[in-house]
Formats: sequence, structure tokens, C-alpha cells
Amino acid sequence: MAARREPWYQAIRWTVFPLLRVWFDWRFEGLETIAAHGPVLIACNHASYLDPLVNSYAVLRARRRPRFLAKQELFTTPGLKWAMKGTGQIPVARGTGDRSSLESAERALARGEVVLVYPEGTVTKRDDGLPMQGKTGTVRLALAAGVPIVPMASWGSAPVWQKSGPGSLRPGRPVWVRVGRPLHLDGDASTIEDHDTVVALTEQLMDALRELAIDLRDRYPTRWRDG
Repeated sequence: MAARREPWYQAIRWTVFPLLRVWFDWRFEGLETIAAHGPVLIACNHASYLDPLVNSYAVLRARRRPRFLAKQELFTTPGLKWAMKGTGQIPVARGTGDRSSLESAERALARGEVVLVYPEGTVTKRDDGLPMQGKTGTVRLALAAGVPIVPMASWGSAPVWQKSGPGSLRPGRPVWVRVGRPLHLDGDASTIEDHDTVVALTEQLMDALRELAIDLRDRYPTRWRDG
């Protein structure tokens, strides 16, 4: 299937990402795990507001187009709303119980697209920057769509852009991304109704993300660890 023509996607690809490429010192590991064709569901840790750009860049390096489940407020924010809609992102009405976002994501996977989710639902509040407890939506989506979950962890973005406090735009900062082995869930669409199993599978996913994040953290250059 030929890729859809998306002017906003192309504009961002050729303006924003070249700047990212030269400003940060990138390292990508395991990008070959992201299939070249067909549906891919990626779960990411969330340490910074820069992460959507970090994760998007990784997916672009794998020659795929990223579709994020993103909070609905971004789709009404001046300067962002047209880009969010124009690049095919998926709005999420957080805290409402609305399932339309998961249904939209399921349809995107059925079309053979790459869907990215932050299972925590927000930037981590842990002092050590590691992933918090995850919400069950990612596992429910994987079970409904019948696809494995590909864990993707990144490290190095946290000092750049946080909700509060000064950010750091020092050039040359290392930003590392590692893609782990796909998690093939033991279950199918009927498993969604088994709350205990879904919670256990979600913890399995978060354990995988923490393991990847800890590995990146422990190898991260010492001189950059304090911001």
C-alpha cells in the first residue's frame, strides 16, 4: 500500500527533524525490530515533553510514519492543532472512559500503520526518571488488534523540557533510544475482560520498559548525568 500524501508530515520531516539531528548526539539501538511493513504497536517511556519528537525520529529512522495517541488538548492548541491533525495523530480524552481513541488506534493498526503509546499516560513523576505504573490501555489495544507490543525506551531528554523548572538546550547532549524485543501477549480479544490478567500483562510491559531505561541510564555518559 502506497503511503498517503500528508503535506504537514512532510513539512515537519524536512524542517524539525534536521534541526534535531544536528543539535543532539543520537544513538539508536534495535531499530531493525520495527517491522518495515504492517502493523506495529510501540510502547514508550515518558521522561520529557521532548519524547514525542525523540520517538518520532526513531520511527522515521526505521522508515515508518508514527501515529501517536496524544491528549486531546493538543488538538485545540494554537500552532499545534493543524500539525496534529495533518500528521494523523490520534486524540485521547483522558479520564473520560471514552474508547474512541483505542478504536481509532485499532483501525490504524488494521491499516498496517505504526501506533505509539505512552502507557503511563503522562510524564513520569519518579525522581529517578524511570517509568511509573502503567495504565492498561496499551495491553487492551494489543489484545484487541492481535499484535505484539514493541517496547521503546529513551534516555537523555529529561533535562531538555519538563513541566516545571529550567530546561537545558546545550548542544551535543546525548539522546539514546533502544528498542526491545516484541512482547507477544498470552491472550486474545476475549482476555480484555479478564482484569487481573490485563493488569499482570501491563506490569510485564512496564518491567520491560524499566529494564531498557535502566540499561540506557547506566551506560549514559557521566558528564551529562546532572543536566
